[in-house]
Amino acid sequence: MNRYPLWRYLVIGFTLVISVLYTLPNFFGEVPAVQISSLKATARVDTPLMERVEKILKTNSIQLDGMFTDPNSIKVRFRDTDTQLKAKDVLDQALNPDRESPSYILALNLISDSPAWFTAINALPMYLGLDLRGGIHFLLQVDLKAALSKRLDGQVAYIRNALREKKIPYTGIAREGQAIGVKFRDADTRDKAQREIERVAPDFALRTADEAGEFRIVATLTPQAQTETQKSAIEQNITTLRNRVNELGVAEPIIQQQGADRIVVQLPGVQDTARAKDILGRTASLEIRMVEAHASDSAARDYDPAKIEAAVKGNIPFGTELFYERRGPVAEPLLVSKQVVITGERLTKAAPTFDQRDQRPVVAVELDGQGARLMRDATRDSVKRRMAVLLIEKGKPEVITAPTIQDVLGGSFQITGSKSPREASDLALLLRAGALAAPMDIIEERTVGPSLGAENIKIGFHSTWIGFAAVTVFMVAYYVMFGLISIIALAVNVLFLIALLSMLQATLTLPGVAGIALTLGMAIDANVLINERIREELRNGNTPQAAIYAGYERAWGTIIDSNLTTLIAGVMLFLLGSGPVKGFAVVLCLGILTSTFSAVTVSRSIVNLYYGRRRKLESLSIGQIWKPGAEKHEDAKK
Repeated sequence: MNRYPLWRYLVIGFTLVISVLYTLPNFFGEVPAVQISSLKATARVDTPLMERVEKILKTNSIQLDGMFTDPNSIKVRFRDTDTQLKAKDVLDQALNPDRESPSYILALNLISDSPAWFTAINALPMYLGLDLRGGIHFLLQVDLKAALSKRLDGQVAYIRNALREKKIPYTGIAREGQAIGVKFRDADTRDKAQREIERVAPDFALRTADEAGEFRIVATLTPQAQTETQKSAIEQNITTLRNRVNELGVAEPIIQQQGADRIVVQLPGVQDTARAKDILGRTASLEIRMVEAHASDSAARDYDPAKIEAAVKGNIPFGTELFYERRGPVAEPLLVSKQVVITGERLTKAAPTFDQRDQRPVVAVELDGQGARLMRDATRDSVKRRMAVLLIEKGKPEVITAPTIQDVLGGSFQITGSKSPREASDLALLLRAGALAAPMDIIEERTVGPSLGAENIKIGFHSTWIGFAAVTVFMVAYYVMFGLISIIALAVNVLFLIALLSMLQATLTLPGVAGIALTLGMAIDANVLINERIREELRNGNTPQAAIYAGYERAWGTIIDSNLTTLIAGVMLFLLGSGPVKGFAVVLCLGILTSTFSAVTVSRSIVNLYYGRRRKLESLSIGQIWKPGAEKHEDAKK
């Protein structure tokens, strides 16, 4: 009756082992490290860079304690702060020889001191939020209406040029609120124009209207196009902010969307609010220019190795500039014209997609009306030439791509050459990252000092352990052996919760610590229900083994009902909350799941091991039991 099959004990044991492995990194502390991240699109963080860093340190007799990589940076670990500071200076001088135009950002950081094999299995400690580590928090409001207006303004000129090319006369075209109105003299011309607009602007829904002798077409963005435009604006703003925050050298910045039109920026360890505002508010620009000479494709019209060789030696022709495009591990020199074809202001859309002919990953680019005309004029006589896309920040341009022109380009075209969908997505983001897609305002700003963060950690964990100790004293005093079993299950619950947070690489905040403390109280509540149910069964005259079985089975429904209602509240907090509220909701929801498992499955497995194999069980150690009708109390503990 009260025995588990072997496989259940094996599952519980395996879960405990995994939880211990992923919880341990949180107790090893931190050691100094240097974090290396890319500042330019052409500066890659990859294996060759790791080998270069290791060689630089070895040449300067600097002993490193380990090197780790993630998708965005390399972290080099050292045993002491003096070595860390020396290594940062040496690496900075070697990796950024041009002090006016650095390629990499080197930031001082602290990383976990756990053994390397923990990192190999991705067993990493939780991140600490601003309130526990200190730093700056910004909540930015994105003006999505401005993003839609920008898209509509670009389409006005685009539709005008399309009608002019087809020689379709119209009497007027202009923005009308969130729509575009086009006027004609007769219905036949309007119908012809409608077919052309449907062809060149498929993202618009068209309707006709006749007013005072005028035949009109009213074009509005489809709901899907509006959603796509707003989503693209948020994504572009986040990418631009992330590129700008990199300059601050923040170890673990958090830049993420919150709700439909807000972006949260958290900069742990940064205390200079004015500097952070300056970085976040900075603007960059995008330029498209023609390539005058290169040495990589002999079939291209601008293939001229001799001119490239002369330029590399310092003989740069008048009206051109020498740039380098990163192609894999090699940087290819390019001679680029100083004359700008179009700027990033003419770019209205850049999205990764697939070529319909061969399903290769490409980037679909869309220009506004004036940009389409300029691009068409520039490429009409430039087929088989290369075109360079430059990202300019702080007056320092760099080439992010230089594709070959295959045909005359207009308002929409594709950039091919991406080797994977991820590469096409990255290129699309870079094309859009030249400037913010929509204006933003800082609607919330908070600064937390490092000393306050350390005090928050101390207070939060002390309160948690004091609460755990108080619950332990009460449960053992009131339920004796069953109270001790409940406390063991409670400790296992905390272990599960910390392991889950570490696996998810969640950021622990002060409300999260409060959520852990709340989880302790809610988890023990389930064990109280079970223990009282067992007492009730004993009072009704059931045998101890039957009381254990009935107690767990009948308490299960109540536990599920109470935890489910709390889980619903936690999910709503997560969906509707922001910042600290969301952190609290994450810990609360995970705590409910772990407490349900530990309070029922883990505690019952211990009870089954302790009592389940006793054939003649006369009593249970579950505290004082009062039986109605009895002349005196009986203690269930013999």
